[in-house]
Amino acid sequence: MTRELRFGRKAAQSGEARSLVIFLHGYGADGADLLGLADPLGPHLPDTVFVAPDAPEPCAGNPFGRQWFPIPWLDGSSEAAAAEGIARSSADLDAFLDAQLDVEGLTPDRLAVIGFSQGTMMALHVLPRRPEPVAGIVAFSGRLLRPDLLSAEALSKPPVLLLHGDQDQMVPFAEMAAAGRALTEAGFETYGHVMKGTGHGIAPDGLSVALAFLTDKLPG
Repeated sequence: MTRELRFGRKAAQSGEARSLVIFLHGYGADGADLLGLADPLGPHLPDTVFVAPDAPEPCAGNPFGRQWFPIPWLDGSSEAAAAEGIARSSADLDAFLDAQLDVEGLTPDRLAVIGFSQGTMMALHVLPRRPEPVAGIVAFSGRLLRPDLLSAEALSKPPVLLLHGDQDQMVPFAEMAAAGRALTEAGFETYGHVMKGTGHGIAPDGLSVALAFLTDKLPG
């Protein structure tokens, strides 16, 4: 049985929802942490609804935040607990995506997902295993979980934009290249942008590149 995710929503500025962007936050944050990005993105995507769910679990490493799954080296959890958390949250997110598309009356090709850090890990893990491709994945500062399984388990291959700060000390910058290689080898249309001088965060240049990608991939 999947868990229901709480979420925030910002309506399409035009009043007509023709596409949907879902933000997936990082470890120890919540949906509100990314929903504010709808403010700079919305004027350029006026027909887009923005939604940001909270991850399903209280964060073991930050009692005021949420997590998609535990991280052993941060919170002392076991690898088994992390694997179980990924599997359970993947089912939760999969159901949430279906529910939001149904509510907005949209098809998967009108959905883009923007992840940050652990949210990127969830996006890159869940979306290729859905039967219908979404319009695109914007993956900030994360990593690809189980790259060895991607080719065998991918049911769809949405285009992916990888963005990473070259000074990231939380998720190593090398993870961007590792994800890019695995995605490309598996047949994904893959793009990349290095946020130079940026640590574990989203820089203005990265957000501009993400907007160009969304404008190109979302209908309308």
